[in-house]
Amino acid sequence: MQSQFEELTDSQWEIIENILDDQREREHSLRTMMNAILWVNRTGVQWRELDKTLYPCWQSVYYYFRKWTQTGVWEHLNDTLVIKERKRQEREETPSMVIVDSQSVKTVAFVSEAIGIDGGKKVNGRKRHIAVDTLGLPWAVHVTAANVSDTAAGCELVDHLHGKVPRLEKIAADNGYRTTFTDHVEGKYEWEVEIKQKPESAKGFVPEKNRWPVERSFGWLNFRRRLAKEYEKTVESAEAMLHIAFISFLLNRIST
Repeated sequence: MQSQFEELTDSQWEIIENILDDQREREHSLRTMMNAILWVNRTGVQWRELDKTLYPCWQSVYYYFRKWTQTGVWEHLNDTLVIKERKRQEREETPSMVIVDSQSVKTVAFVSEAIGIDGGKKVNGRKRHIAVDTLGLPWAVHVTAANVSDTAAGCELVDHLHGKVPRLEKIAADNGYRTTFTDHVEGKYEWEVEIKQKPESAKGFVPEKNRWPVERSFGWLNFRRRLAKEYEKTVESAEAMLHIAFISFLLNRIST
């Protein structure tokens, strides 16, 4: 992991330029806009506090953040980079197994959309649900209120995988995904669900076969201050920030 923020290198920009650039003339380059968005994601700074000596006014940068969020650019970019990274590691383009899990995160005071209390973890805020392959690379993200059960939100999460992961055969999950989730996945998509859970007597983190990669992926997100709490007013923006964090990790891998 990088110890501090670094702007996109020429090789990194070449990887994503064709997806972002529509060849229109602009006052500020899309590379500059992308660097500014990555800077917000890494440092956790408010949009209005964007460094005016380095980047354009925050309204211009936020315009592109919202535009790319609403048009699905972040998800498309994420999926493209995941496939590139799998190829770099000499894997098939898509996995045969994914792992799903959730993370409850506190929200800040001004966030009012899609919030609730996770009674088990005693967190008032939102839940981040992700599906990753055995390399820890993300194939789907979904954000809900924290009081939404894993099994219900998991059904919506795996629906994002339909048509995207043609080789998928198995989904690994913990006990929170029994019943409704298992019935939905096996009944609708005929994918096998493997339920794993650490022993009740075990304390702290215990690596579990086929499940530890998703825990590591959540650990990667800890390096992005914008994700320390839930600062995004909308679920749509919250999911975009997750995609952006993973995009930055993938670019660092692919370009090395």
